[in-house]
Amino acid sequence: MILSTTKIAIIGAGAAGCFTAANILHDPNREVILFEKSGKALQKVKASGGGRCNVTHHLFDIADFSNHYPRGKQLLRKTLHHFDAQATIEWFRNQNVGLKAEQDGRMFPVSNNSQTIIDAIWQRLIANGTSVLFHKNISYIEEKDKHFILHFSDQSIFEADKVIVSCGGFPKIEQYKWLQALGHSIVAPAPSLFTFNLPNHPITQLMGLSVSDVSIRISQSKIQTSGDLLITHWGLSGPAVLRASAWAARLMQERLYQTTIQINWLGNTTEPAIREIFQSLRQQQGAQIIQHKNPFNLPKRLWDFLLHHADINEKTRWGELPATQQNKLIELLIRHPFAIQGKTTYKEEFVTCGGIPLSEINPQTMESRCKAGIYFVGEILDVDGLTGGFNFQHAWSSAFLAAKALSEKTQE
Repeated sequence: MILSTTKIAIIGAGAAGCFTAANILHDPNREVILFEKSGKALQKVKASGGGRCNVTHHLFDIADFSNHYPRGKQLLRKTLHHFDAQATIEWFRNQNVGLKAEQDGRMFPVSNNSQTIIDAIWQRLIANGTSVLFHKNISYIEEKDKHFILHFSDQSIFEADKVIVSCGGFPKIEQYKWLQALGHSIVAPAPSLFTFNLPNHPITQLMGLSVSDVSIRISQSKIQTSGDLLITHWGLSGPAVLRASAWAARLMQERLYQTTIQINWLGNTTEPAIREIFQSLRQQQGAQIIQHKNPFNLPKRLWDFLLHHADINEKTRWGELPATQQNKLIELLIRHPFAIQGKTTYKEEFVTCGGIPLSEINPQTMESRCKAGIYFVGEILDVDGLTGGFNFQHAWSSAFLAAKALSEKTQE
């Protein structure tokens, strides 16, 4: 008996698409073709982590790991049970690629070169018999006699039995029309992981300055994040800002990226605690010049900046500090207001929230609940994680589950 060949089309040669191809079991009766609209595969992997590729995060508790996803937490709690950070480490180890954890938990290849990750995935997908076609931009998918006809912008077509959509997120909802035509609804896209613009703000004079353990609160919301902050020539960046941008992605979009934030330069330090410190300095070290006696772990340039904007003279001593200036300084230390005016994409970390609603896929297989035979993996789903390897882990986990389901189905 001659078995018919099952044709599997993968749309998008990013992290999720390539990892799906790398994990579909090789079978002579199965044809896997990977379509990529550009001329290169795995471009985000190449650029990630400054060219080192932040593969995943050194965190093995599933509940803790899933808490790093502003959207998609419930899905990750399920997918990570099948393929978590430890499984990712093992997968690459089996491809002779070692991963290492840095102090902040981010994991990189021991080689410190993203090409190592690209080569491992690419070698595996080629060994599986995957064919790759570049410059293939999908226009729409037509269903015909339980098959799918893929129509591309160059007028070419391809007939497939199964289709994996792994083309990443789109910035505009109009770009999802071809998926809506398959019966799916779309959660409107919004950028995530961006930095805050402060045009012409005096704080930008401190560009290049990094401040540890600050707290950021978005005005008129419950959103508060913490971490390190970097002052840039255009505004504010660093982990604390990126976390705030992710958790507030929808809110910031609604506010047209014009909003106010408050920064506590001292993390969780409270006003009563600061007043107590100031009182002690006044009583015990009153002769000390304030500019020279910084009681907090703040960079000198920032301390001088705060004193200047609190109208404290550079020769003022702790014992001479007027109540008015002291109150101004306290406000700047723990409730420093900044009027955000726009955003800037953070390096290569362009991520969108929005896309295919999670209610419309089977979390065990990543198959569409609206159209059998269509699968969704990676950022095309309404999932986005914080910076630190979480978005790649979602790509690996969802791709692994889709590949597993397809390997089993086409062997039946």
